[in-house]
Amino acid sequence: QVQLVESGGGLVQAGGSLRLSCAASGGTFSTYAMGWFRQAPGKDRGFVAAISWSGGSRDYADSVKGRSTISRDNAKNTVYLQIHSLKPEDTAVYYCAANVYKATMYRPASQEQYGYWGQGTQVTVSS
Repeated sequence: QVQLVESGGGLVQAGGSLRLSCAASGGTFSTYAMGWFRQAPGKDRGFVAAISWSGGSRDYADSVKGRSTISRDNAKNTVYLQIHSLKPEDTAVYYCAANVYKATMYRPASQEQYGYWGQGTQVTVSS
């Protein structure tokens, strides 16, 4: 079993930056690809970014590509998501999740592959 706890959310002005953190415990963190998803009010949860177990492969949604960076520190059992140039459209609850599929079948944006989820951290971007 893996427990994930997000932190770092808050209220920021448009154009600002945030770094979200996700601390993992109860499992072998380094063996999991990790992903970030978000859910805006009235909308379905969607993919934001993902990183492979080694950190060598990164994927981003088009909506955040170019202004976001996902990273991980396996020694600290933590995955991060930095978002720059924040927009009001980025307002959402952000969730981190651990991908339980084998690397050969890895699809970073597929929510069905993520077996462990955090409870989310709220990001609110004001204009």
